[in-house]
Amino acid sequence: MVIERIRDNIREIWRSPSYRRFLRERFFGRFGYDSEQWARIVYCREWREYLDSLPLKSANVLEISPGGRPVIDADRVASYRTVDFPEFDLCRDYLDEKFDVIIAEQVFEHLRHPYRAARNVSKMLADDGIFFIATPFLLRVHGVPYDYTRWTPDGLRGFLEDCGFSSDVHSWGNRKAVKANFTDWREFGWGRDLRNEAKFPVCVWAYARKSPVSDLRSGGSVSCKAEASAEGA
Repeated sequence: MVIERIRDNIREIWRSPSYRRFLRERFFGRFGYDSEQWARIVYCREWREYLDSLPLKSANVLEISPGGRPVIDADRVASYRTVDFPEFDLCRDYLDEKFDVIIAEQVFEHLRHPYRAARNVSKMLADDGIFFIATPFLLRVHGVPYDYTRWTPDGLRGFLEDCGFSSDVHSWGNRKAVKANFTDWREFGWGRDLRNEAKFPVCVWAYARKSPVSDLRSGGSVSCKAEASAEGA
């Protein structure tokens, strides 16, 4: 009986997602295993390289819903704040502060009124600040609590332009990565295919800045205000 109980406890621990993650990150990680999601690996690496080029020691940073995987190390910046959706509803809420960097990774697809949210990002972004945004495209629907929108690279560029931002848009994906994420959030592990097939983007991301032609005082361009009005703002 005691041995059976011990076996059951061991099985329970082994099946625990938190233990398996601990094992992958702390043990397998010593041998080159990367527990980052395959879908995130390319833009996260690119973002961190881009962030390394910025004067982070004097930067005020806001990260929206980072969960357990923040993009930036809080110790590297002058100030670091987080807000969590849906408790902090970006479609309605904004902070009375200005940030040099705002990060919204895999957030905007869950927002019922993305144009309102972009207008609120503009209100919080310093005039020379940069907005990092990443969204899924060829990824399965994942309602947390809801999943509303997908943008192609052209779609994300147009959305940001309508909301008063100029942007540098990128995408990455391939057929293998699309298939792998049908049933699970596959980890990069000891290395997977990072070839980019432009017609199969898994994720789309952008570096966005306030456009000099936008009406910054009112929080967005004429197009964005029209869209927000249509959303019921």
